[in-house]
Amino acid sequence: MPIDLNADVGESFGAWTMGDDAAILRVVTSANVACGFHAGDPRTARRTCALAAEADVAVGAHVSYRDLAGFGRRFLDVDPAELVDEVVYQVGALQALAAAAGTEVRYVKPHGALYNTIVHHRAQARAVATAVRTVDPGLPVLVLPGSVIEEEARAAGLRPVVEAFADRAYLPDGTLVPRSQAGAVVTDPQEVAGRVVRMATEGTVTAVDGTTVAVRPESVCVHGDTPGAVALATAVRAALDAAGVPVAGFR
Repeated sequence: MPIDLNADVGESFGAWTMGDDAAILRVVTSANVACGFHAGDPRTARRTCALAAEADVAVGAHVSYRDLAGFGRRFLDVDPAELVDEVVYQVGALQALAAAAGTEVRYVKPHGALYNTIVHHRAQARAVATAVRTVDPGLPVLVLPGSVIEEEARAAGLRPVVEAFADRAYLPDGTLVPRSQAGAVVTDPQEVAGRVVRMATEGTVTAVDGTTVAVRPESVCVHGDTPGAVALATAVRAALDAAGVPVAGFR
């Protein structure tokens, strides 16, 4: 089965630059473009969408809590109705900028603390699903397998796309090791590449305690802000090619 590679991009802000978006977009097949709530700005978003279009890479709305200072990595106890509107706002804004860049938003991926919260937080997961359905029920949502958001997306008539992480360590229950803990991010290119090939071919990943966790992703994320992100993504793509695993978008 083909595997999609996605990366977080468009996270620069004003004069501050994060990541090498142009380089990573030459490797991945889907681009999670920041919508301005955790990172990014209108000019960065439009430019990133244009780069994605040139590279024939699908654009996704990387929606977040409204938390620029914390890069969207802090839990916010947002009222679900407010969260619906904030996600609608972010997706709609990126849709306009993508259209101006000659492309379109094809999926949604929650970011950071919002992504992790809706693994188990029913009200916020339902709010995200409601927001996406309100904007466009044809937009898939990237989800962690077995999560509450996977259930809520399906109940809302949306397509949940199961995702795994190339460069993040896993807990035995299939969730991600919090970034506040040592070893949460895997940075060795060969280790990362081997993990992704195993996910794609065997449907498993080794958790931090040595146990085997089942994961059969349609899409695998390489974080754009991980140290050496371009080298990691390049190693993953080369390893998948060598293993005979086709790399293609999930649409």
